[in-house]
Amino acid sequence: MRQNPSFALTDIGELRRLVDLNPWASLVSHTDEGLVASHYAVLLDDQRDDLTIVGHVGRPDDLIHGLGERELMVIVQGPHGYISPGWYGDVPAVPTWNFVSAHLSGVPELLSTAENLAVLDRLVDRFESRMPRPRPMWQAPNDEAFVERLERGTTGFRLTPSRVVAKRKLSQNRSSEVVETIIAELSGDGPAAQPALAAEMRRALDARRMRGAP
Repeated sequence: MRQNPSFALTDIGELRRLVDLNPWASLVSHTDEGLVASHYAVLLDDQRDDLTIVGHVGRPDDLIHGLGERELMVIVQGPHGYISPGWYGDVPAVPTWNFVSAHLSGVPELLSTAENLAVLDRLVDRFESRMPRPRPMWQAPNDEAFVERLERGTTGFRLTPSRVVAKRKLSQNRSSEVVETIIAELSGDGPAAQPALAAEMRRALDARRMRGAP
């Protein structure tokens, strides 16, 4: 991802928020056979306050990626959407795409069985907690043997990125008035509506105004 200083996302708190709100990530490795990509949920390491993430892959994806032996890139994709040139007013313009995204790269550490079980437990709780009748990982009819068999079919990892490239492109190069128009279009019921992106742009615009920027 080509970096642009105007859109660079470097604040650790904002990056942690991006990962926390968008746990479904793409894992990319360069292998002897070429590039390979997988898709898994990841979580922030709850023992750290940096950008360390934890997750797992199903076997044999660990071997396919060379997990723990070579660099892994984890791509976290936040809200995104099409921006029509018609939203800029009667000025020369072309379409673009607004988005928030981060690439976290480094050589991951493989987790022990106990650590992997703890991560799997956290993952289940993270998403089951929203269900009307949550089913924790250890709840019957799951028993210890079933959970242990499940764990053996996965490989857990912890990644503390040695390289981070993150971008938040939310029309920061446009006036507040134009950004308001874009937010209204994205919040509506038109063909390009993206409420999550509109909310992210609103948050960025409010922060911009608090700084006194036009």
